[in-house]
Amino acid sequence: MRNHKPELILTISSSILCLFGLSKFFSRFFICLILLTSLATAEDQPRKALWLESAQQDLADRPDRLLEDSEHTFLNTHNIVALLLAGNASIIMHNSDADNNIADHFRRHPALHGFEDESLNVIGSPWTHLAASGIWYILSAEKQDEFNKERAWTMLTALSVSSIATFGLKAIRQNDSPNGQNWAWPSAHTSSSFTAASVLHEFYGLKVGIPAYIMASLVAYRMMDTGDHWASDVVFGATLGWVVGHSIAAKHKSLEVAGFKIMPFTTVRGEQAMGLSLVKQF
Repeated sequence: MRNHKPELILTISSSILCLFGLSKFFSRFFICLILLTSLATAEDQPRKALWLESAQQDLADRPDRLLEDSEHTFLNTHNIVALLLAGNASIIMHNSDADNNIADHFRRHPALHGFEDESLNVIGSPWTHLAASGIWYILSAEKQDEFNKERAWTMLTALSVSSIATFGLKAIRQNDSPNGQNWAWPSAHTSSSFTAASVLHEFYGLKVGIPAYIMASLVAYRMMDTGDHWASDVVFGATLGWVVGHSIAAKHKSLEVAGFKIMPFTTVRGEQAMGLSLVKQF
């Protein structure tokens, strides 16, 4: 029989739930967990899943990578300036009439109802982004596609850093949204959506980045339209996601395998040849 390592999956799920402490997200996470587990057990071959072997190795390095990427993001001078500007803007908006006026406008003229409202809610959910990135990682690892596996892992890392920062700030601020929900600032849907869009922009350019930013903007609009968030929540959430996504994706844009960078290789000695080389600086 194939060893599915259920204890590993349960450990990961319980760790995430303890980290965020948000019971309202449990059902969504459980659905994502079932989906990922079903993918892992889809084959009946009597061997250990390649993605599980890969995930065990990557998870061992995950705390160090999260710390390094967080330092790389939040200790960067340009990023600090951008976040301070967005933070000051959101403070001014919330302490003036701007937030209330925008919320009143959406209260009087809601644009999204029913299907489109709930669709954007699901599309913009951090759990949706984590689940999609997890599927990307699993499929790439099973195919031994190191290029896409590394990019999926980078996306997971960026989303994790963004979520930790977002929910940490929510726990500190603890303000109410226009519809009376707590933990409003900053918007998690917005920060996660702009994190994903920024990573895709770094990896694939504007041809993918522009549609991703449009979708992220629609998610941000939806959060204000439904009264789930103030405009100031959305402004800071978008800036946080943009900063985290671009910083982490740019850092890991060049593919590495076991610490070696993959570089194009050409030679003209004798017969001309082309290929890939592994480069590491000691």
